[in-house]
Formats: sequence, structure tokens, C-alpha cells
Amino acid sequence: MQIQFPLAEEPDDLSKEAGRKLFARESEFVKGVVAMSGLPDADRIEVCFAGRSNVGKSSLINALTGTKGLARASNTPGRTQEINYFTQGPDLYLVDLPGYGYANAPLAVVEKWQRLLKQYLSGRQTLRRAFVLIDSRHGVKKVDEEIMKLLDSSAVTFQCVMTKADKVKAAERQKVIDQVRAALSKHPAAYPEIVLTSSEKGDGVATLRAIINGLREE
Repeated sequence: MQIQFPLAEEPDDLSKEAGRKLFARESEFVKGVVAMSGLPDADRIEVCFAGRSNVGKSSLINALTGTKGLARASNTPGRTQEINYFTQGPDLYLVDLPGYGYANAPLAVVEKWQRLLKQYLSGRQTLRRAFVLIDSRHGVKKVDEEIMKLLDSSAVTFQCVMTKADKVKAAERQKVIDQVRAALSKHPAAYPEIVLTSSEKGDGVATLRAIINGLREE
């Protein structure tokens, strides 16, 4: 029986090397955007990364680019309410969306962020895929469901990336993967493949690089 939402397989040598070369290029912070008018020109394709606070988004972006401190983590609610743009060479943007799920963030801040996010997702023609990060220790939570629904309604294909896979024992991790699969099956915009990663160990990084390079080459 075919598994719905299988784990992404290790890329072949050619794809792996192409992904490595893409991310061997210089990564640079471009700007933090707080309004649609501030977005850089849509002159290249982009992929974005979304995830609730402390899911390991900054660590994953840093692991992908091999640039320590490129994306900075912040545990302070309201501090990272910007869409952060990074160049990955001359033809790709990596877009870091603000962490969501701060229960104690001021309501006005949350509403402003949600409005900007909706505008960005529905209005950015060069966006090829959103990567929704899910903590392997916790699985899909209510706030994750909200972002997935937003991606469904914006008709943006999103792919689930499970982070911190090394922090969970194999049996427990399998339970969480099953929970994530069940959650994804309700979302029409979900890409039918999960990427399992550990920024600390480097697991899944080559796979994700190859996937992003494939989107760039399409």
C-alpha cells in the first residue's frame, strides 16, 4: 500500500551536488519587510519558510546556507514581525516569515502580521513553495493548522519540513509522523512528501537543498 505523505528520499548524487552548489553561493540578508510596498522586486523565484516560534527555523536556514548567524532567532514576541529576505546567489530569494504562535504577543501586532502574511502569500507571483516547519517533538498544533489553511486559501503549495528529528526516539518520532500525515491529508495545498531534518546533525539538509534547486530549475 502506498503511504500518503512519504518521507522524502535522499537525492541522487547529481541532484545532491546541484543543491550543494546552489547553497555554496553567497547568502546575503537583503531587508526586513513590514509592508507589501517594501517587498523587493519580483525578479527571481523565491521559497519561504514558516513555522511557529522556536521550531528551529533560523537554525535550518543557517544550516542550508552554511552561514552561521545569517537568520537570527528571537524569543521576544513582536521583535521578529518582519518578512526577512535573503539572496542565495543572483536568481533565488530565501524568505523567512515571522514565527507565529506567540500567545502573549499584543493583539494589534498579531493582526498586523496576519494581514501582511495573507497579502504576501496571495500576492507574490514568484513564490514557488512554502516550507512549513513542524517540531518533531510536538507534531502539528492548532497554530500550524491555521497557517496551513491560509496556504490552502492562497493556493500556495506547501511542504512540511519536520525539524529537530534527532531530539526524539525512533518509536516516538513515528507516532508524530503519523499525526503529521493525518493533519496534512486535510489540506489540498500540501505537497505529498515530508522532509525530516536535524539542523544540528545535518540530516535532511542535502535533501532540502536538492528540492529547492529543483524548484529553481523548473
